[in-house]
Amino acid sequence: MAKIGVVGIGRLGLCFALNLERVGFDIYGVDSNAEYIQSIKSKTLESNEPHVESFLEQSEYLNVSTELAFVLDPEIHLIFICVPTPSKADGTFDHSYIDKVCDEILAFDRPKKETHLIINSTVMPGYCDKLHEKMSAHGYSISYNPEFIAQGSIIEDQQFPDQVLIGEANEEIGNEIEAIYRCFVQKEDARFSRMSRTESEITKLAVNCFLTTKIAFANSIGDLTVQHGGNQDKVLDAIGSDSRIGSNFLRYGFGYGGPCLPRDNRAMGEAAKEVNLELPISIATDRSNVLHRNFQREAFEQNYSKDDQITFTGLTYKPNSDIIEESQRLELAVDLAKEGYGVLLRDRAEVIDQIQAIHQDLFMYEVVSDD
Repeated sequence: MAKIGVVGIGRLGLCFALNLERVGFDIYGVDSNAEYIQSIKSKTLESNEPHVESFLEQSEYLNVSTELAFVLDPEIHLIFICVPTPSKADGTFDHSYIDKVCDEILAFDRPKKETHLIINSTVMPGYCDKLHEKMSAHGYSISYNPEFIAQGSIIEDQQFPDQVLIGEANEEIGNEIEAIYRCFVQKEDARFSRMSRTESEITKLAVNCFLTTKIAFANSIGDLTVQHGGNQDKVLDAIGSDSRIGSNFLRYGFGYGGPCLPRDNRAMGEAAKEVNLELPISIATDRSNVLHRNFQREAFEQNYSKDDQITFTGLTYKPNSDIIEESQRLELAVDLAKEGYGVLLRDRAEVIDQIQAIHQDLFMYEVVSDD
């Protein structure tokens, strides 16, 4: 049974580890949160991510620790690194967590045979090449393998991807990474896109940037149609019927949000600046998202008086999630409440608790059950 290391077994990393474990890999996972690690060991972890609790309960080959040395086993030559890369104020990604892990790895003895580090975290173009230059002198290679997942469906998104993106250090390592994924990917026509590290870094950002553009475009055309007294859904259905365009993500509704799409869109624009290019589509898309929320706010202002109660149900950035980060529905509710409208928020306790901790008495709240 092959041993695989996973550094950073938070929400995404744990799902990846569990998917690997279920098909027979011996997984060695590391995370710095001792209480969290203990809950995994005891199989008492509570997670809002579908399938995690049941997969953890059934697991037999998942080994976890807070000690990085745990994955630096001579029998482990593939280590996936899945740590946060939060957005900085300028829109670029903060790579310090990856840097810290790699610096800590270098504090140990050089591996007896080359060990391959695979970065799962989203990074700026060019980062993995620079990291490879640093680590290769000490017996480590760097590959890049970001995932296209949405929180709230991570397990299934990993099992049924449209593509597996591999920025390989070399063909041999790329073959190994592909073979690992083929063990648990269940979508028969999943594409394995193999390329250089930098090409894959650009691809990851570009895919999400295109999705944000398509969502913003759909909402903009919908707003235009509404202003002309037309049916926005008929217009968008017709546009999406063109095979060159397609209907996916071409629906009228709230703008894009969450922990991935907005920040990847902004990072794409910053990546262009770093090589003296302009990428105005990123800025325009972000601006369009804001303008659409303004349009929605104005519609509420025209249809409600401040004596009316406005109710919002489902405040997360997408259904079946507990994440409120950049939720456009929530941000619209905030806009209206700050203008003096009485706004009632209805959602599950874990969502309401997050919002109430941030916005306190700005809203009225009602907790609803999961049923």
